[in-house]
This record gives sequence, structure tokens and C-alpha cells, in this order.
Amino acid sequence: MRKKITIVGAGNVGSTCVQRIAEKGYANVVWVSAVEGLPQGKALDIQQSSAMIASDSRIIGTNSYEETADSDIVVITSGVSRKPGMSRDDLLLANMETVKRVTESIVRYSADCIIIVVSNPLDAMAQLTLHVSKFPRNRVLGQSGVLDTARFTSFLATELDVSVEDVHACVLGGHGDTMVAIPRLTTVGGIPITELLPKETVDRIVERTTKGGAEIVSLVKGASAFYAPSAAAAQMVHSIVLDKKRILPCSVFLEGEYDIDGVFVSVPVKLGANGIEQIIEIKLTPEEHAALKKSAEAVRELVDLMKLG
Repeated sequence: MRKKITIVGAGNVGSTCVQRIAEKGYANVVWVSAVEGLPQGKALDIQQSSAMIASDSRIIGTNSYEETADSDIVVITSGVSRKPGMSRDDLLLANMETVKRVTESIVRYSADCIIIVVSNPLDAMAQLTLHVSKFPRNRVLGQSGVLDTARFTSFLATELDVSVEDVHACVLGGHGDTMVAIPRLTTVGGIPITELLPKETVDRIVERTTKGGAEIVSLVKGASAFYAPSAAAAQMVHSIVLDKKRILPCSVFLEGEYDIDGVFVSVPVKLGANGIEQIIEIKLTPEEHAALKKSAEAVRELVDLMKLG
């Protein structure tokens, strides 16, 4: 029996996320948006491609959450997208009410699901979702670390002219300017990049990774990234649906791990059928630990603005 996966939001991220998951063929997809006709029409378009991609997934577009009942996984992509000159932090108040309303609707119909948050500012929105849903922390997680690590991996593979399959990057922390790349734990074919690239080159690539989303926004002018974010969310869905138990950097609610308590940041986790099955604590240098704590405090400042109580 196929799993049931709900995608909330019919913008670019939601649309490509639906397409990527439907093409896998292992789950039926319910696509929810408040815009009448939009998810229905897009779902029909993707469904009609199924014969060409040999997928038997069923896709339902709807404006009602009743269709989402008993979903196994829900991916939240709803909210205002980033515009030029706009930071993820600027999105906080704009997207708070949307994510709160979406979460309440999800919980009403799928009380046992796992929720993956993609909406920005991601770590704060994940914390809002956890607060509103009252789910255990293993069933609410954010996509940011997977995306940030993918960007770092891509830039390194290009710089070194090697396959992305041989690059294993490590990026921790909040999704934004305070994310923490760990070059000494980032390898190519098992070789640390610190042995393959000079420090100034590594620093340049880390800086570009940190501003990866903003670079795309400045180029596209009027839209934000969606191909890579949707691929990151789909990779997380894949690990959960197939119980792959992949070790992926996801935004999770920490309760003392890494000496951080009560806030979402990205750290390595084992991701399987139960959602977060293990939070993996890697040994950091004092400098790396301080940077991660600083990143967590930046997220906490946003959470405090929401006054969750």
C-alpha cells in the first residue's frame, strides 16, 4: 500500500516537490492550496505525465484539508517567498499566521503524521509548527540543513571538478547568515577538503554557501530558489518513506544536545520511518561550538519575537 503524502502550497517549491515525489511512484500525493483551481489544475498536469515516467502515484489537488486525512508525511511550503533585499528574518511576521493556520489544519486531520517544514524563516517556522502541533520532536523537522549542505557540496564539486557523489559536506546551525560549515569534517573521497583546497578558497565557498539563497534571489529578481529546496525536501521524504535511515543534517528541536536547549538548528540526524530516530552529536572544536551556539541564539531571537509562551 502506497504511503500518503501531503504537500501544502502550490508555489514553485510546492509544485516541484509534488513532481519529484510523484515521479518516485511509492506514494500518493495530496496537494493543498487556498487558490481555487490551482492545485487541481497542476495536479492534473503532473498526473498526465505518469505514463511517460512509469509512475502509478495518484495526485489529488484540493482546496480542502479533508482530502489530506491520515497522511503519513506533510510538507509545508506555504508562505510569502523571498524578494530582492529581503532576508529570511523579514519573512517571520508575514508567514507566522499562515504556518500556524496550516499546522492546525494538518493536526486536525492527520494527528500521527510527520511534518517537514520548508517555509522561511525555516528554523523559526519549524519551532512554531512544533509548538502549535504539540507533536513529539521526532515528528517535526526542518529541511534547511539538507539544502545548505547540498549547496556546499555542489560548489565544492565544481571547484574541484569531481563528482558530487564523492563530496560529503558538513553544515550545521540555523538557515541563514549564521550557518556553520565545518570544512575539516567535509571530505572528497574520504580526503578532508582542507588538504585539497587552500583556506582562502574554502572560505570563499563557505561564504557563497551562506549567501546561496540570496544569490539566487538577486539573479532571478522576483522569485526565490525552488529546484534545490524541493529536492532537499524530497530527499527527506524518501528517507522516511523507505526507512532508509540516512544520516542527514536536519533542523531539529534540541534539548541539551550540543549544549543547546529549546531551539531548532540543523545537526546530523538519523532519518527513518519514525522521523528523527537519533540526533548525532559530533565532537566540535571550541571555535566550531561557539559558532553553533551563536547560530542557535540568532534563531532564538526570532522565536522570541513570536512570543510562543
